[in-house]
Amino acid sequence: MEYENITEFILLGLFSNEDAKATCSVLFSLCYLAILSGNLAVLLTIRGSHLGEQPMYFFLSYLSFMDVCFTSTVAPKLIIDLLVQWKTISFSGCMSQMFYAHFFGATEIFILVAMAYDRYVAICRPLHYMVIMSRRVCYILVMASVIGAFAHSLMQVIIIIQLPFCGPNQIDHYFCDVFPLLKLACMDTGLLKIIIVTTTGVLSILTFVALVISYIIILFTLRTRSSEGRRKALSTCGSHITVVLMFFLPLIFTYVPMADYVSDDKVFALFYTMIAPLFNPLIYTLRNTDMKNAMRKVWGPKKLFEKN
Repeated sequence: MEYENITEFILLGLFSNEDAKATCSVLFSLCYLAILSGNLAVLLTIRGSHLGEQPMYFFLSYLSFMDVCFTSTVAPKLIIDLLVQWKTISFSGCMSQMFYAHFFGATEIFILVAMAYDRYVAICRPLHYMVIMSRRVCYILVMASVIGAFAHSLMQVIIIIQLPFCGPNQIDHYFCDVFPLLKLACMDTGLLKIIIVTTTGVLSILTFVALVISYIIILFTLRTRSSEGRRKALSTCGSHITVVLMFFLPLIFTYVPMADYVSDDKVFALFYTMIAPLFNPLIYTLRNTDMKNAMRKVWGPKKLFEKN
């Protein structure tokens, strides 16, 4: 049986309350501006100071860049849709948004893993740290993150693009994602749901478990350190653990259920598309003396006057 594929989708958005949409549009606009300014400030501070020479901050600069890119694939469309009546997106635009959302999101996951590995080597193998975490290794880890994320996002698009969509065309979400699109397909997608849960949900769980185990080992190792060394290491690791929890827990709740909870998934999606990128710069700067000192040097009045 042949189907005539639809050419555009309608995004139902976060909620249907018309009175709150204008207020939420302003709120999300402010959040988006804060995400852009905060993450770009972290990125430029690291690149404009000596911190970029250290592997941890090298990865942090890429994490901030991914935060900006990831949120930019979702937030502008969300803000505009809160103000207009017809929230349409073309089929090709939907596929592009899904690809880039998964690409930047998966790259963030792999970079967070690289940052955890960096902290493990720094604390558990301090004498070999500069050899193990050389600049060449750091670039390899970033490239591996990008390649792995590209393969993951491409697989998601290949799965969806081959499905027949004959109507309805209303996506119960505020951006194009795999599970909401599977619900609209004109065929049985039970097997595809299992594949996506296995590749995305289980991967998220295994990655999260691996990160938790690595930090348990780090905390165990810190018992033998001096109080000053233990305090500094815990401050750095505490920031990273907070970011991991804010990003991974909503992600797991989104991709592990078998798509019967898709209507609730858009609430969880807000955490890793908007809230986590909003708080990441604060978490990494307020609890980090090196970052605060670097920001004073890069963005201080004297430095700005010299640039002008």
